Amino acid sequence: MRALARELAFQLIFERLFVKDNFSDEEFFVSLKKEEDINFAKEILTSFENNRQQIKDTISSHLVGYEIDRVYKVDLAILCEALTEILFIKTPYKIVVNEAVELAKKFSTEKSSKFVNGVLSSILKSLNKGNE
Repeated sequence: MRALARELAFQLIFERLFVKDNFSDEEFFVSLKKEEDINFAKEILTSFENNRQQIKDTISSHLVGYEIDRVYKVDLAILCEALTEILFIKTPYKIVVNEAVELAKKFSTEKSSKFVNGVLSSILKSLNKGNE
């Protein structure tokens, strides 16, 4: 199930961003039953690692009234996962935004889903302007 693979990728991105002692990725992947889901999560992680600075710079440039260091850590990891999918995996943006909002509702604060949605909407608007 892609939603579970996406959730797992979010958790591993959070770990890479903020936890000093990284766990083995394989510990996380055992929860995924299908090889295609494992591959999807691994593709997200690899794309994130290869493009980490670009992803963080893009998020930072679309924050209004915030510095990236002041963004709630869970929200930042959700934004990184979502932006990785949008820019590098080419998952349809409507799916990515919906799933990111659901992750925020599940793992973050009461207001986080609106924050995540707003930042992603701002990024998508600027990406569409560049594609016109």
